[in-house]
Amino acid sequence: MTHVFHRNPQHALNCAVRGQGISLFDAQGRQYLDASGGAAVSCLGHGHPDVIAAVKTQIDQLEYAHSSFFTNQPCEDLADFLVARAPGDLDRVYFVSGGSEAMEAALKLARQYFVERGELQRSCFIARRQSYHGNTLGALAIGGNEARREPFLPLLVPAHHVSPCYAYRDQRADEAEEQYAARLADELERKIQEVGADRVAAFVAETVVGSTAGALPPVRTYFQRIREVCDRYGVLLILDEVMCGMGRTGHLFACEEDGIAPDILAIAKGLGGGYQPIGAMVASRRIYDTICGGSGFFQHGHTYMAHATACAAALAVQRVIERDGLLANVQARGEQLRARLREVFADHPNVGEVRGRGLFVGVEFVRDRADKSPLDPALKTHARLKRQALENGLMTYPMGGTVDGEHGDHVLLAPPFICSAGEIEEIVARLDRTVRQVLPAA
Repeated sequence: MTHVFHRNPQHALNCAVRGQGISLFDAQGRQYLDASGGAAVSCLGHGHPDVIAAVKTQIDQLEYAHSSFFTNQPCEDLADFLVARAPGDLDRVYFVSGGSEAMEAALKLARQYFVERGELQRSCFIARRQSYHGNTLGALAIGGNEARREPFLPLLVPAHHVSPCYAYRDQRADEAEEQYAARLADELERKIQEVGADRVAAFVAETVVGSTAGALPPVRTYFQRIREVCDRYGVLLILDEVMCGMGRTGHLFACEEDGIAPDILAIAKGLGGGYQPIGAMVASRRIYDTICGGSGFFQHGHTYMAHATACAAALAVQRVIERDGLLANVQARGEQLRARLREVFADHPNVGEVRGRGLFVGVEFVRDRADKSPLDPALKTHARLKRQALENGLMTYPMGGTVDGEHGDHVLLAPPFICSAGEIEEIVARLDRTVRQVLPAA
């Protein structure tokens, strides 16, 4: 009997005992291809010797010192590394322990920025439906994942939501990408005016939507138009790259592909690759200078901020990615993965779309390809796919509620950056077998 309070107590879990490369092994010796990096975390796979050595070296020197007393060299070096490669004027890094903490810090910093400026009325946040920004109360409040929000609604501060950039379902047949992007930007502008242009603090969005919608990328010019709207009304742009950032899309920061920079950026998962818990909020110089020139104190904090061992692990992860040219591999293997999935599922009536960027790939399932109608939620297709994939030795990250929080199913794939062409072929083969076992084509 286990005394651990697992997130899903009704389902017994096998015990993982070892990891190597893109595989995990359980106590019975079974091997599983980690085609989702857990939850898009394990960007370097498992057991990477350089990262393990960096963690051991740091623990021998200094495992932890509270950030109210000291800084430490790993956090200083990691901040320098990130800022040197960050877009725009993002140049201050606030280290926390994960993605939800990073988003919570971003929301509080946005609010305090306007307090310091004397704009006390700016307390409203706008985000998008079918988004997910974390499980803390602040992050849930702005998130658009209705299933995760619903039990806690009485505890959540009010937030406002606009449409996601969901071209597969929402772009009209007579609409070019640029027209669709303009329509969504106009919707945001109307929402800002409705809420009150002087009351909105920030617009929050995942650059590429992750778990809730399944690797949903924006169309061309979308974020450029969004950036213009935010600037027009003095609204901060907060980008959540907790899942899609740190090389997952083939760019260290996903927004680089869209040609824009946010005012505040949240990163986590691939930052440390799972070797230690870590996340970060990266803020613009303008916001940082406002705090310094005002109260001089950011009214926020966590016990394990700028944890020395976590920062050392993350710095080692990022150095390996850069040294080994893994972003190029992410782009090449990502193109291969999407192309092969489209080939093997070309005849499958229940596969609606294969999408994504880099090694961040989603497969959306439908009842009918012609009208894109979703499968019956009662079938719990996403859960059946996850169980069957595990039986086939494949780890995937499926979810339901893709379309509106209740209807729709998808599988998210986010294999490690180190994967080879042969390993991509094996992932595709096992997923193909899984889908045809759960959803046999007529």
